[in-house]
Amino acid sequence: MKNNFLIVSGISGAGKSQVLNILEDFGFICVDNMPLEFVFEFIQLCKENRKQYKNIALSIDVRAGKNINKISQILSALKKEKIKSKVFFLNADNATLLKRYSETRRKHPLGMIVKEGIIAERKMMEIVRKVADQEIDTTNLTIGELKNILAQLIGLSSTNRQLLLSIMSFGFKYGIATEADIVFDARFIPNPNYVTGLKTKTGKDVEVVKYIEKQKEYKGFFNKISSLLLSLMPGYIKEGKSQLTIAIGCTGGRHRSVATAEKLAKFFVKNKYKVKLYHRDILRAG
Repeated sequence: MKNNFLIVSGISGAGKSQVLNILEDFGFICVDNMPLEFVFEFIQLCKENRKQYKNIALSIDVRAGKNINKISQILSALKKEKIKSKVFFLNADNATLLKRYSETRRKHPLGMIVKEGIIAERKMMEIVRKVADQEIDTTNLTIGELKNILAQLIGLSSTNRQLLLSIMSFGFKYGIATEADIVFDARFIPNPNYVTGLKTKTGKDVEVVKYIEKQKEYKGFFNKISSLLLSLMPGYIKEGKSQLTIAIGCTGGRHRSVATAEKLAKFFVKNKYKVKLYHRDILRAG
């Protein structure tokens, strides 16, 4: 991904907050509603700390009031400091904006009746729309589609790098993993807890792993769940999922689930996914 200084603007209700959330997931430092008087100092800060402030997204909207006219000065200052910038203008049709305001029950930032506020805001924001490098109409966009558009615009390909996989083990006896998107149950595999010498060990230990992998049920189980999950990943990425939590459970969360989670994490790392591994109950008494 290239260095980016993005100015995210547009009509209230068109999706600026969603865009900032997406860009934050992409690794951007996002600043919402900074007083425009401070923007020029912020530009200097970015110039002096280019490594730290590599990818920036700055939201500028109608809340700036009359200062919105400073957009041209801001772009000139960025050009003078040789900071490449782009302006994204978020838009949507009036019917969609009215529907979104109705759903969120938020008042219009101009303090007017929503319908009148939208009309007034369009006039005020026209100065920004005219200098925008890209206008994005979110009227019929899903979050996933919006995310893919932004990825393309900033030079980030729509690959598995956008998705963080959290793989966790847990013990059913301590409660199901409520934070998980997908849960697999490994309790049908013979339990190492009842094998002499394995009770005090965990699924990280070689002896336990060897015991589990010798079980005739295990190979088919692992091959099927890993193949299934791998086939699902492109769909989650397309729909804009930033993080997916996969949980493997066994009785106590120390042996079968741990070994399987460890192996699944290695499988996805090998397939070039970002993986975070967590064993919730491994330290509990057997």
